[in-house]
Amino acid sequence: MLGAPDIYVGPAAGVATSALWTATSLLFTAAGRRIGPTAVNAARIALAIVLLGLTHRLLAGAWVPDVLPRQVVFLALSGVVGLAIGDQALFTAFVHIGPRLAMLIMTTAPLFAAFFGWLALGETLQGVAWLGIALTIGGVGWVVLERPRAETVVYGSHRARGVFLAFVAAACQAGGLLLSKQGMGHGWLPDAQHLTPQAATLVRMVFAAVGMLPILALHRLREQKRRAAGIQPTHRRSVGAGLAFTAFGAVAGPFLGVWMSLVAADRAALGVAQTLCSLTPVFILPFTVLIHKERVSSRAAVGALIAVAGVTLLFFNPT
Repeated sequence: MLGAPDIYVGPAAGVATSALWTATSLLFTAAGRRIGPTAVNAARIALAIVLLGLTHRLLAGAWVPDVLPRQVVFLALSGVVGLAIGDQALFTAFVHIGPRLAMLIMTTAPLFAAFFGWLALGETLQGVAWLGIALTIGGVGWVVLERPRAETVVYGSHRARGVFLAFVAAACQAGGLLLSKQGMGHGWLPDAQHLTPQAATLVRMVFAAVGMLPILALHRLREQKRRAAGIQPTHRRSVGAGLAFTAFGAVAGPFLGVWMSLVAADRAALGVAQTLCSLTPVFILPFTVLIHKERVSSRAAVGALIAVAGVTLLFFNPT
């Protein structure tokens, strides 16, 4: 049984994940416009594996985590679904429709997660928790529902494809978190035999890299066809800057962010964890003012306050 301070570890990790993913969305959007979303996805996974391997060696004294075969299966599927397929879809959506609209659609991920948690793990949420989830999703959605006029110009092409891919990313993110939680041992192993979130993140990331191989192969074939047709890439304006943005984003996202998301899933119900990991559109508001020079409307401020109210309920009723 968790003590009073311990029950807040999961919610706190979820909020930390949102903060880290705020930085990631900005950095990877900038990187994707320079070197393309596929190159960003592949590079950030490779960098994350190096960082996670070094961290596991320092924390556990071994390079390879001690995992059961069934755990490997769950975490492998989690890496492919959540990090390879899901994040590839999300990064492509960032390029097509921009981070604000993409993250609006991603607010559906907690609903997928709550359903998956009930279906696979038997997790049920009390009324107060559902109210917290509803307030948080509603507040986040209210923040990003209004789209600036300038965004229509920047992200006007391939809009339908971007919206579809953002929904795919939302479902994959929730499914990946469920598989990660099962990979740690929830639902079938005693607590003492559960894998730590850090070790689970490392295993998950390795298989995400495996899942990227066919995506990279298809991307290379497509690029070869485009070059043969005389079509020049629309990105690659600055490869060096793109790689720099990718490196910083890899530290914030697949290294620290994914690690914290598994801590949240380990210590809280899946729907609650996913909700608290989905606050990026609220956290991103100050950066839209500083970087993109957008004006934050009163509507956005009210939405942020509603989301904060929902988060507060989830903190005090995390299970």
